[in-house]
Amino acid sequence: MNPSGTDQPRLDFVQCLDARGLHRMAYWQWGDPANPRVLVCVHGLARQGRDFDTLARALCADYRVVCPDVVGRGRSDWLADPMGYQIPNYVADMVALLARLDAKTLHWVGTSMGGLIGIGLASLAGNPVERLVLNDVGPVGSPAFVERIKTYLGVPVRWKTVDEAAAALRAISQGFGPHSDEQWLALTRPQLAADGDGYKPHYDPAVATPIRALTPEMLKAGEAGLWRAYDAVRCATLLVRGEQSDLLTRETALAMTQRGPKARLVEFAGVGHAPTFVAPDQVAAVREFLLAP
Repeated sequence: MNPSGTDQPRLDFVQCLDARGLHRMAYWQWGDPANPRVLVCVHGLARQGRDFDTLARALCADYRVVCPDVVGRGRSDWLADPMGYQIPNYVADMVALLARLDAKTLHWVGTSMGGLIGIGLASLAGNPVERLVLNDVGPVGSPAFVERIKTYLGVPVRWKTVDEAAAALRAISQGFGPHSDEQWLALTRPQLAADGDGYKPHYDPAVATPIRALTPEMLKAGEAGLWRAYDAVRCATLLVRGEQSDLLTRETALAMTQRGPKARLVEFAGVGHAPTFVAPDQVAAVREFLLAP
């Protein structure tokens, strides 16, 4: 139960700077707002902060759990310049959020894109991140993965009912692994924005613009910089991998255990990209790592 007296999070906003002016980033808070121990959980490319409801409920007695909607997603503003939807700008937004939170202890859980944002932040000199969980992501990109997400990211779509939307999202999210109907509906509802008498995805279709511009050559060229950032991370790091992941290969995962922060690797069978931290064993693995002495 959320110690604030509700089983639902509180919604707040922080102003962030971009090339065209200011935008608001939404964030969801669980637990005691005065708790100096803060856990920031950051979602994947086309998702939003409510993805972490199950994990937040499990940890909000120990932390103030903060789950932002990265700009362009969920309740956050959309950017005027779609080329602003890139990792360095997301890192800058998180710096603004951390200034607002004034955490004395900061831990980070990042799924996919949220993990890359975490690497970017944790690689900076003087950063406050003490423990880092990277969920199914690393410095090496996968051209096949990028081509797969290009088939649906930002493509106009509209659903008549929540159940229709849930079925469609489930079809493109097989890598999330097994979920009950109830669990899947809980993950789906925050993903939807009302659209007349129906629903549409709860993100700016323009987040796809930088992704559509990616080529295999650009992905390869970016790997060296991502490895440099990962090698600069100094905090304790847990690397979570779905055994069937089409983004994070086992070869890359093993390399991440040998360099940089020398991450501890945990893999989950029957899951691809990416574990959702809904299943009890996944929640337990994160909880054990974060709360270990």
